[in-house]
Amino acid sequence: MLDFLTLQTTTTNSTMISTIYTILLSFLLSTLIAITYDRTFRGLSYSRNFVQAMILSSLVAAMVMQAIGDSLARGLGMMGALAIIRFRTVFKDPRDIIFMFAALAVGIACGVFAYGVAAVGAVAFSAAALLLFYSPFGQTRAYDGMLRFNVGIDTYERSDVETVLRNYCGRFVLITLRELTQGSRLEYAYHVRLKPKKAKDELVARLKAIEDIRDVNLMLQETTVEL
Repeated sequence: MLDFLTLQTTTTNSTMISTIYTILLSFLLSTLIAITYDRTFRGLSYSRNFVQAMILSSLVAAMVMQAIGDSLARGLGMMGALAIIRFRTVFKDPRDIIFMFAALAVGIACGVFAYGVAAVGAVAFSAAALLLFYSPFGQTRAYDGMLRFNVGIDTYERSDVETVLRNYCGRFVLITLRELTQGSRLEYAYHVRLKPKKAKDELVARLKAIEDIRDVNLMLQETTVEL
């Protein structure tokens, strides 16, 4: 007679209670991962269906692993059945793939009764995702803006401009230089990175104060929105 109150550690003949535990635990842990994704999401293309798909895919993975058990024949049959399905969903963000894979890993771990691995892995993954979200790791860029202006060939002193750039920019590099108005003026384009606590408007004002500089335009990348 089967003992329904005993959790098994093999997948040969899973009991009813172990199957229920597997489904419930995979649901709870995948929900934790989905909540973490929701809290750490940045961008504009948020998908409610994707969040729900993470939880459902974990349940499906757990059920598949329970159904296969330790049987090689079942595993080969399941591979043949799943080969009929064509998944053509395109992930725009590699981070979405990682979260989906984490949810599947939780379901697989629960399906093979590795409850400890599933629980510790889900908690560690969520904690790491939150830590990376609130930390500045990965946000540093060598250059975060584009500066353009044009000057007269006869009146321009490059040293004056670079003195201003050194005062307001941590880094700057000239990327393009071209002639305008039949060679009477030159257009300069710099990649720049502003120093901390240095305002964009102040830099533009200082450049406009230099003799014969026109059309000063500074475009900065936004660090708070990632598409």
